[in-house]
Amino acid sequence: MDKLSGMLAFVKTAELGSFVAAGRALEISASAVGKGVARLEQEVGVRLLQRSTRRIQLTAEGRLFHERCRRVLDDLDDAQAMLSLSRETPRGKLRVSAPIVGYHFLIPLVPEFLARYPEVELDITFSDRAIDLIDEGIDVAIRSGDLRDSRLVSRPLQTFRLLLCAAPSYLERHGTPAELRDLAQHACVRFRHPDSGKLLDWPWREDLAGDEPRLRTVLACNNIEAVLGATLRGIGIACMPDFLVRDALAEGRLASVLGPHLGPARQFRALWPSSRHLSPKVRVWVDHLGAQLSSPP
Repeated sequence: MDKLSGMLAFVKTAELGSFVAAGRALEISASAVGKGVARLEQEVGVRLLQRSTRRIQLTAEGRLFHERCRRVLDDLDDAQAMLSLSRETPRGKLRVSAPIVGYHFLIPLVPEFLARYPEVELDITFSDRAIDLIDEGIDVAIRSGDLRDSRLVSRPLQTFRLLLCAAPSYLERHGTPAELRDLAQHACVRFRHPDSGKLLDWPWREDLAGDEPRLRTVLACNNIEAVLGATLRGIGIACMPDFLVRDALAEGRLASVLGPHLGPARQFRALWPSSRHLSPKVRVWVDHLGAQLSSPP
């Protein structure tokens, strides 16, 4: 605990600018704070604080070390808060956002969750538009792709692959493509992102960069369910997630094409605002998702 005490003395001194102020905040003497910092400096082998008669400043090494120490102490606070919150009963409305196609894997998880936590009211919005969790009051979102908002933290969930599929009736009329260049002769059904208006890029392997075919789009939809419906009716070849087309593939209503040319799996993530302490309802929901969606379907 001496090292932890030294870290706490160092962080408080760096933030408050003096041993006296740090001692007052920690309810110990200024001398004890100074000795704690000196012991820590001796252990790490570098000077962390530059002392003068007027003020105390961080050295260059001290600034870097302060960031890491602050993170360690915050994690310790979180662990203590988690233990305290674990004794509370999860309750209240839990607002969740998920992509429209997410109901295929999300709704089957709801009965068990509500049976286990009957005082939680789930409010799920299925939408493909980009949202701001904090501005819109969303507790947890499920999304794929990169995490671009530094105000959020995430937990990885299940992986999925994007597949190219077509109805057997379409392939009977137009043939089955064997190489990428064959797609130039085929009709393509494309998904259009609702927020950006851009068409979904098809997931070619990285080593095929530069050889991507020019796709002949005959239909674009901003709803992936509509893309599935059009593909089942033999309009063309479409790119869709594996969990959406699994049943149709198993039943022979769709066939997968050009599988060896497609890139690696992608991943869903649970996202929530990076407030220091998770509420019980958010914590149990994220844990439930992690337990149920932790491996590929």
